Amino acid sequence: MKERQYEIIESRENMKKFKVSLLQLDIVFGDPETNYINVEKYIKKAVSDKPDVLVLPEMWNTGYALDKLGDIADKGGQRTKNFLSNLAKRFAVNIVGGSVATEEAGKYYNTSYIFGRKGNLISQYQKVHLFGLMNEDDFISAGSVQNQFVLDDVKAAGVICYDIRFPEWERKLMSKGQQILFVSAQWPAKRIEQWRMLLCARAIENQSFVVAVNRVGEAPKNSFNGHSLVIDPLGKILAEGTTDVEGVFTCEFDLDDLTEVRGSIPVFKDRRPELY
Repeated sequence: MKERQYEIIESRENMKKFKVSLLQLDIVFGDPETNYINVEKYIKKAVSDKPDVLVLPEMWNTGYALDKLGDIADKGGQRTKNFLSNLAKRFAVNIVGGSVATEEAGKYYNTSYIFGRKGNLISQYQKVHLFGLMNEDDFISAGSVQNQFVLDDVKAAGVICYDIRFPEWERKLMSKGQQILFVSAQWPAKRIEQWRMLLCARAIENQSFVVAVNRVGEAPKNSFNGHSLVIDPLGKILAEGTTDVEGVFTCEFDLDDLTEVRGSIPVFKDRRPELY
């Protein structure tokens, strides 16, 4: 069978709509081989909706099998980069690659990779805020750089899970005109209401769209129930993965909504950073 060809969109200068597909996945604990196969399956399913960007959850290659990282972490992130680059190019789609466990010079990181439609690496990010309740800080090293990037002329930023509890971090990331905040997570079911409230707050205070993907399924010490979200700049939930099973959730929104919201209440203009 001849492989379907996907058209690369060179510019969205005159296009207002932006379509995102959220891959709300189960993650097999400590089993990269199975997880790579599953991610590829769902990417192939998601592209049928012709999204502008695919978004994956946090630590999808290994789960939080932190005591096994010496054997299963992606060395230099090379496997993941090749994997996502090839899929982005094959399907001519942007990919916000969630995050994976990587090993760099003897240290382990929770690392995100973002790829453009031509398979080019646009940005990479190592999680800055490490979550002690899941023992992340005992095994993972913290990053120290920002994750700001452009997808089809749309300015965006990306964070990972626990990062959303630090609004000063998001404000820094969103302060240069970013229109979308992407969030990838493994957020446990027992704190899911906090997930929803925190993300709505991040959307309102930064007057931006928030696209947030959470996993589903079971891990040795936690259960996960999805509730992946797309939120508009006023805090309205546009789409939510309310089931606790794997699935692809696609949502299209109008980027021109940002102009009206930011014009009526100019939060960034009215800031007084000299006081805080």
